[in-house]
Amino acid sequence: MSIIKDLEKDIKKIVKEAGYDIDKLSMEPSNRRDLGEYQLNDAMQLAKAYHENPRVIAEKIVKELSKDKRFENINIAGPGFINFSLQLEYCYEILNKMQKDIFSNIDKRENKKVILDYGGANVAKSLHVGHLRSANIGESLKRLANTMGYEAIGDAHLGDYGRPLGLVINEIKRQYPILPYFDENYNGSYDNLDLPITNEDLEKIYPIASLKAKEDEKYLEESRTITAKIQQKEKGYYDLWKKIVEISKEDIKKTYSKLNVNFEIWNGESDEMEYFDELYKICQERNILQQSEGAQIIDISKEDDKSPIPPLLFIKSNNSVSYETTDLATILERIKNYNPDEIWYVVDARQELHFEQVFRASKKIGIIDDNTKLEYIGFGTMNGQDGKPFKTRDGGVMTLKKLIDLVKAETKKKITNESIKEEEKESISNDVAIATIKYADLLPFRNTDYVFEIDKFSDLEGKTGPYLLYSTIRMRSLINKANINNLKPVSKLIGEKEKDIILTLLNLPFILDKALDTKSLNEIAEYLFKLTSAYNKFYAENRILTEKDEQLRDSWITLTEIVYRLNCLLLDILGITIPNKM
Repeated sequence: MSIIKDLEKDIKKIVKEAGYDIDKLSMEPSNRRDLGEYQLNDAMQLAKAYHENPRVIAEKIVKELSKDKRFENINIAGPGFINFSLQLEYCYEILNKMQKDIFSNIDKRENKKVILDYGGANVAKSLHVGHLRSANIGESLKRLANTMGYEAIGDAHLGDYGRPLGLVINEIKRQYPILPYFDENYNGSYDNLDLPITNEDLEKIYPIASLKAKEDEKYLEESRTITAKIQQKEKGYYDLWKKIVEISKEDIKKTYSKLNVNFEIWNGESDEMEYFDELYKICQERNILQQSEGAQIIDISKEDDKSPIPPLLFIKSNNSVSYETTDLATILERIKNYNPDEIWYVVDARQELHFEQVFRASKKIGIIDDNTKLEYIGFGTMNGQDGKPFKTRDGGVMTLKKLIDLVKAETKKKITNESIKEEEKESISNDVAIATIKYADLLPFRNTDYVFEIDKFSDLEGKTGPYLLYSTIRMRSLINKANINNLKPVSKLIGEKEKDIILTLLNLPFILDKALDTKSLNEIAEYLFKLTSAYNKFYAENRILTEKDEQLRDSWITLTEIVYRLNCLLLDILGITIPNKM
């Protein structure tokens, strides 16, 4: 239980001693520090329950609060708003508790198992900036959920079974027609065949194939047929598909790893087709499949729908399965193998209708019940300075590799520490580049579109990832220079800047709760900047290491260590690695 929750529990007892029972007491940070650091607004609620004047109730509560040495500046504003501040000596206890265990100020949630679907990368296609927000938001939500007591599992859910693969193989067939995969008379093994195609080749082939499909209906139809052959595991085509998936998946893993994004499950849509027969059987038993122009669909409309919801396409007219069907098979697989309490889908805002269809169908089929929650977590786009989705200078879609390289080149220019060797700059500039990208991406509320400016977000000053890294590294350097084997308990503090840090530390439970409830990391990103800025203001006004008052010096160093550890924890939740120096 967090320090604030403990304090609320104690104040609830004090309110009872004043003669009032209250189910839920809320201790809110005050916007008027001159009146007090915290506010209780419960007198109005109690007035309704006890039919008394709220001011009279507030006066009785204040009388009891005044007996507790932890509080000072206790007063009543307006009709019964109770304001109070924390005694500095009590703040020492708070800091020492946090120094022993940084998690003592985090409210753990009731344990539940959550699967997060936040990858969605398509095999044989380049990971581009459109994949960035899903990866960043999903990974950070997973880390936050684990920190808060959930068992959170990330699933890449690769797109390896749809039409893009049919397009790629169709184009490979055009460019390499003599490959054994396309020879109907080939009877040898495909396992040891060398494929003269690299991941770089695949990334070039898909745009060519995609353009041809838009311009040539016959080419598109051939690609659809090949997609069906892959799904039906037809000899040759299916074996080539397996090789392509293997090559592409390895590169996808490397790119995600650069972003500090790690999945516990690396299944693709194809893996979920093992559950298709069972899914199809359930649908038949429940008699919910309908014929429509050679395809099979599921009607998911409801009487209270304000606008028409199209049916879910279960099997296409060419007998291939739809994207919606593989998502349903995935839900069935997750229920059977993991039995999660919740499944979160971190996917861009354009997919909302798709998931509404899938969620409704999963309930109608009966593969989930009321005990399992399915949640769609949409997000806005990352845009360039023109306000349009971020692209290369020639107007093409920018790959994640290219974006990382561009930001890395910019951050490298700003590493001016002469003690850093040239070979070290490579690793450091990479960490700083990732921090730049991730912090900029997580700073706005997830549903908000935002403009990514490399110069602005790579700056060492302002609300940026590099600013947070530089400040955190400086805290660590100060702690190391202090050369104290055992940190001394906080026993002396003197200024308002120190109190600002303490009150900001105490706000942590509110921040984490809101971030998890809204499924957005902007609260944590803002909090990190606020805490770091509060510490930097204190740092600028005090010569910590050369302070002659040993008791004060030791307390300052312990305070620094607490802020440093919390920064490390929150940066890790955001998926940001702290380099050794900058």
